[in-house]
Amino acid sequence: MPIRIPDALPATETLEKENIFVMTKNRAMHQDIRTLKLLLLNLMPTKIVTETQILRKLSNTPLQVEVELLQTVSHDAKNVSEEHLATFYRSFDQIKDERFDGMIITGAPVELLDFEEVDYWDELCEIMEWSRTNVHSTLHICWGAQAAIYYHYGVNKHALDAKCSGVFPHQVLKPSSPLLRGFDDVFFAPHSRYTEVNAADIEANDKLELLAISDEAGVYAAKSEDSRHFFVFGHPEYDADTLRLEYERDISRGLDIAVPAHYFPYDDPTQKPTSTWRSHAQLLYTNWLNYYVYQTTPYDLSQVGEAEYAASDQNSSSKRAAYTVVPTTKSAPGVTRSSTPKRTDEFIRPEKEDDDGYDPFSDRPPTKEPLFERDPWD
Repeated sequence: MPIRIPDALPATETLEKENIFVMTKNRAMHQDIRTLKLLLLNLMPTKIVTETQILRKLSNTPLQVEVELLQTVSHDAKNVSEEHLATFYRSFDQIKDERFDGMIITGAPVELLDFEEVDYWDELCEIMEWSRTNVHSTLHICWGAQAAIYYHYGVNKHALDAKCSGVFPHQVLKPSSPLLRGFDDVFFAPHSRYTEVNAADIEANDKLELLAISDEAGVYAAKSEDSRHFFVFGHPEYDADTLRLEYERDISRGLDIAVPAHYFPYDDPTQKPTSTWRSHAQLLYTNWLNYYVYQTTPYDLSQVGEAEYAASDQNSSSKRAAYTVVPTTKSAPGVTRSSTPKRTDEFIRPEKEDDDGYDPFSDRPPTKEPLFERDPWD
């Protein structure tokens, strides 16, 4: 399925050249399909580049997704034209009465500032508070993840001795989590930041779950216990040359900066870097969009924020007897009403926890020995 974007967005031409199926708003209006509504709060200064990178990841799924672009009005963007912002971006006042299936909050190069010193912090807090009732699931990236985990759970960031820049190996800590389904035991992802969130602080909060970590780069992914918030502290959306461009920018500014780790061949900045994280990045976005947005969002968007959230970690057919079918988004061709049955749109929720105290729809470990020796999806 394609991604649905504004008719004249600059990313359209780039994505079409890459043979990515995009659908303009005009074409989508002629299809009677319930699309997923996503909101992208773009805090990066390179807005057009970031739009393209994230839209590229959202486009390679079997779902039709409509993306709205959101800006902060309390900050004057200096690296993009006013015409682009006026044409393609909306303000919070313009969307605050709407509801969305999902939202993505990007990073921003402000991590050395205290959160309260960021000029748009109050506006960002208002948006994050609004997301509790108006967004089904939110994916936060890099500084956006640091800001959200601080705002929602009080987990603060800490300054690093030197910039963490490079492509690092990571370990999957919870292979049963749908977000990491299909991941290799060790996978690579880019980082580019001056601050970090400590794993110990996340583990100390019983409302948070640590999902993936790197011995060199620290925490990569975490989530809230209710699966409403996902925190990715790296940059899986980065292009192959993004770290190179950042490195060259920092050098041109006279900064004492190290060569990005595990990135250039032979650590030689004159060599052309290659992407070793593209497939993992695609899987991350696809898993979030499928398991935590599409599979669980209400068909009626007005119910977003009201329905109980249940994310499936073990949706094996052998356990279906204990569950009931609940309605979810119908986004296949020809399915236009919530009452229309479609096998692939069924989402199974347990009537109650298993007798052993194990809720198979939770990422948390069982309180007693589970019914199965292992997750059949591992």
